[in-house]
Amino acid sequence: MALTLVRHTRTLAADGLCYGRSEVALGPDFPAEAAAIAARLGRPERIVASPLVRCRRLAEHLGAALGAPVAIDDDWREMDFGAWEGRPWSAVPRAGLDAWAADFLEARPHGGESVAMLLGRTRRALAGCGGCATVAVTHAGVIRAALVASTGDAAAWQRPVGFGEIVRLDPARGA
Repeated sequence: MALTLVRHTRTLAADGLCYGRSEVALGPDFPAEAAAIAARLGRPERIVASPLVRCRRLAEHLGAALGAPVAIDDDWREMDFGAWEGRPWSAVPRAGLDAWAADFLEARPHGGESVAMLLGRTRRALAGCGGCATVAVTHAGVIRAALVASTGDAAAWQRPVGFGEIVRLDPARGA
């Protein structure tokens, strides 16, 4: 089963803003960016997406362009950064960042979701993709978690994931 992960397009969020589960508006180039992504994808049997507007709108566009049904699945949503949501990363207390770095998988200094929780949710989302060619429209953190889950390589947590980036993997065989 082939799985294609697509990060949402650019948003109007300021650079350096922590906006995990927060809703942020799509950038003005959304139509052109969405069309470019559709042109680079094959024809999936289905599309799943995070419920956040930045993913849902792209999934709807891709579904119409590629003739595939779209389903919304909470497991594809970005990490919940709790009290850090909507704040510039530069304004996050250093003690919180240090606590997170000291226990990257389990710490929750922001009161939101831990990386381990994100990884577990992503594994559940991957397991739900069996049986057909699927495109998942999601977020950078979820794509990293999917790479870690598929390959076992923790270095994927540091991998840059660009807006509109397409990442192809087969969870049954690794990325």
